[in-house]
Amino acid sequence: MSQPTHLPYGGIPTFARGPHGAPDGDWRSDVAVLGVPFDIALGFRPGARFAPRALREASLRYVPPFTGLDGAPRLQGVTFTDAGDVVLPSLEPELARDRTTDAARQVRERCRLPIFLGGDHSVTFPLLRAFDDVADLHVVQLDAHLDFTDTRNDTRYSNSSPFRRAVEVLPNLVHITTVGLRGLRFDPEAVATARARGHTLIPMEDVASDLAGVLARLPTGKNVYLSVDADALDPAVLPGTSSPEPDGLSYGQAMRVLAETARRNTVVGLDLVELAPNLDPTGRSELIGARLIMETLAEVFRD
Repeated sequence: MSQPTHLPYGGIPTFARGPHGAPDGDWRSDVAVLGVPFDIALGFRPGARFAPRALREASLRYVPPFTGLDGAPRLQGVTFTDAGDVVLPSLEPELARDRTTDAARQVRERCRLPIFLGGDHSVTFPLLRAFDDVADLHVVQLDAHLDFTDTRNDTRYSNSSPFRRAVEVLPNLVHITTVGLRGLRFDPEAVATARARGHTLIPMEDVASDLAGVLARLPTGKNVYLSVDADALDPAVLPGTSSPEPDGLSYGQAMRVLAETARRNTVVGLDLVELAPNLDPTGRSELIGARLIMETLAEVFRD
C-alpha cells in the first residue's frame, strides 16, 4: 500500500517531505533543514525545544512545489533534505554550542541553503560560528528585542546575547540590521553598543509608518544570514512564543522584509527561533512559522 504522503497528517513528518539524512551523511540537496531543540537559555517561558518537531509537522501543509494565484509554480525542482536534530546534551550548554556549530558546518557542506529550526535565540550564536568563512557577512534580524546584551543575570550566553557573542568572535560579521524592535525592557548599554558599532536598529513604529523606507534601509548585494525570532510577529498573529510583545509585525510586513532581503542579497542561511508550540493550543503558530520559511525559500529560489 502506498504511503499517504499527499496528506499533511499522514506519513513520517520530515520537513517538506524531504528524505532524512544525518548532518555528516552521504547526501546533497538545494535546501537542508537542521533542528536545534535547545531552550535552557531562556529568561522566561520554556517550550522552544519542541519547535523543530512542530515545524516539521506543520511543513507538511506546504510541501513544494506549490502554485500561487498567478499560476506560477514555486520551488519546482528544488531538492530538500531533513538533516534531523543536533544531538544535544541535556544540561551542558557549552558542549551543546560546540555540537551545534559542528552540525551546522556539516550541513552547510552539503547544501546550497541551510535552514535551522530553533530552539531559543541563543542557538544563533553557535550557528553563526559555522559561517566564519563567509566574507562580508550581514545579519538581517526580525525581532522585538535587540538580543545584544552583554550579560543577563550573570549569564553571557542567554537568548538575550547571541549577536553580542557573535560579533566578538566573527570578524567577518560586519553588520546587523534588526527590524521590528519594540517593548519596555531594553538594555541601554546594549542599544548604545549596537549603535556605536553601526548596526541598523529599526523600531516597529518605523515599519508601521513607512514600510517602503524600512525596505530601503536593508542591505544590498551582501551575503546575508536571516534570523527570524517568532516574537517579531504580533502575538495576535503568532502567540506561541516565550516573550510576546504587542503591536508587532503582521505576516505581510514580515514577508515584505524577508522577500526584499532575499531579492537584493545572497541568503546564506536562515533560522527561525523562539517558537514555543506548547504556548499555542490552536497550532497556528507553527503553521505560520512553516509558511514563513517556505515563502522565504520561494523568494530565494525565484527564477
